[in-house]
Amino acid sequence: MPPIVIDVRRAEDLRDVVHRAVQALVEGGLVVFPTETVYGVAASALEPTAVTRLVELKQRTPDNPLALAVRSAEDARDYVPNMTSLAQRLARRCWPGPVTMVVDDAHPDGLRQQLPEVTRAAVMPQNTIGLRVPAHQTILDVLQLITGPLVLSSANLSGQSETVTGEAATEALGDSVDLVLDDGPTRFGQPSSVVQVQGNTFTMLREGVVPEKTLQRLASLMVLFVCTGNTCRSPMAELLARRKIAEKLGCTIDELDERGVIVMSAGIAAMAGGRPSAEAVDVMTRAGLDLSAHVSQPLTRQLAQHADVILPMTRSHRAAIVAEWPDVAERTRLVCTDGGDVSDPIGGTVEVYQRCADQLVAEIAQQVERLDLQGVDRVD
Repeated sequence: MPPIVIDVRRAEDLRDVVHRAVQALVEGGLVVFPTETVYGVAASALEPTAVTRLVELKQRTPDNPLALAVRSAEDARDYVPNMTSLAQRLARRCWPGPVTMVVDDAHPDGLRQQLPEVTRAAVMPQNTIGLRVPAHQTILDVLQLITGPLVLSSANLSGQSETVTGEAATEALGDSVDLVLDDGPTRFGQPSSVVQVQGNTFTMLREGVVPEKTLQRLASLMVLFVCTGNTCRSPMAELLARRKIAEKLGCTIDELDERGVIVMSAGIAAMAGGRPSAEAVDVMTRAGLDLSAHVSQPLTRQLAQHADVILPMTRSHRAAIVAEWPDVAERTRLVCTDGGDVSDPIGGTVEVYQRCADQLVAEIAQQVERLDLQGVDRVD
């Protein structure tokens, strides 16, 4: 029986399309979805019969497992609780998006233990699992409504080219699937990049949409200092931390990016494009650091999401950050290790700024010791 084909572009109510897809999956059907890369075919991970159909359709063997599509980076940690810091970093920065990440999965408490045996055999036959969060709203909406993740593969037969239109996917799979959601040509028209993360290193298994050079940047450790206006305290902290980290790594400040470390600063009430205070520039010059080219920037959701460590100057700064984005709380800690504040020198003399810088030097030395700098050269 030919599959039902729904033209997503002409749907009067996309919610009906999503509900149709959810119903088909729950009933054990195979559904073809548009993604940002190529078209994919999916089964509910909780439906053994559907997963078996998908494995047979794709002619997959244990040495070529299927991927698991989950809702978000946070959701991924429920299935793989022992994701390394590098894997979590890439997940936050790449998802939703065109990256499939293969990680070790031997943790006894992950939700993967609750998946049917057929599903576990299909997606994790060798204690590794490929995770994906596609950047297409239709499949993301389905993932929000369905119980459990999806087992996902490209919508083509083994040995054939990936499909980048709904029409091509329908022609390739025919009556092997139950429902096709046609949203026209995919955004990128090529497969996702596949990256295997082991410890603090990653290996490109397949270079797709995202090139290796970009992934190297995305894999960098990112430290973010936050104050109010991003014109004195946090910019000074940024420069001082760069120098301290470079000393610890035995490289120059200019080589930090190549070593996989990014240090930035922002302000919770900053205006974009502001200049640093003259006193801060003066104090940093005395320390042998050049702050004159600094340009202020506001703290954004993206910066907070991408940062591995967020270091606000005061308790009120931290409270404001966590209130706005509760999910970054575990990565947000005060600059002062004793729980105190770094006093705002704005409006003060150069001597006041110098005392602030001296306080930052002492606190940053302790913070750098807490950073996970092992294996910052991450690429194999």
